[in-house]
Amino acid sequence: MVLKENKKKADGKEEKTDSLNTPETDEQKNSDEGNSPEDKDDHKGVEDQLNEQKDKVLRLSAEFENFKKRKQREIDEFKKFANETVFRQLLSVVDNLERAIDSATDAVEETSLLEGVKLTHKEILKLFESFNVKRIEADNQPFDPNFHQAVTHAQDNDVPDNTVTNVLQKGYLLHDRLLRPAMVVVSKKVEEQAQEITKED
Repeated sequence: MVLKENKKKADGKEEKTDSLNTPETDEQKNSDEGNSPEDKDDHKGVEDQLNEQKDKVLRLSAEFENFKKRKQREIDEFKKFANETVFRQLLSVVDNLERAIDSATDAVEETSLLEGVKLTHKEILKLFESFNVKRIEADNQPFDPNFHQAVTHAQDNDVPDNTVTNVLQKGYLLHDRLLRPAMVVVSKKVEEQAQEITKED
């Protein structure tokens, strides 16, 4: 009898110790972990890092788009003015043709040679137009240092001061860029003192 009672007591103790040592369930652990202030801080820190990375990506994307646009503008600009050197050299050919035409027109009869030179000159000017090479209007225009190069002044009271009275060499533009300025003679009014002296004489 005594043995049975002792066994029951021992079994009761074991049951109590087992109930005390039972591990917590996963749900209890997770609920305890989720409620801790450290976990909330970690979660907020991860969100801040994520937002920071998003901002970096957006900035890099915007910078890349600007870079692409800038490069495209540079490529377009290069294509636009790629032939500048060629046209610059062709200008002297046009000048020589124009001199030949001017000197030949003084003759009484137009020869077939002169007609050929005129046709060549016309074709080159057409080629210029197709590539947006334009002649600068200078004759009887106000002097503009951006497009005209004054070679000398000529005293003239018949036109306003600083007016182009004679074009010695034509100027040209490629699109809106200056290929060569027009070499011109610019008017200058006769000084009043000089006029008074001539009147007295």
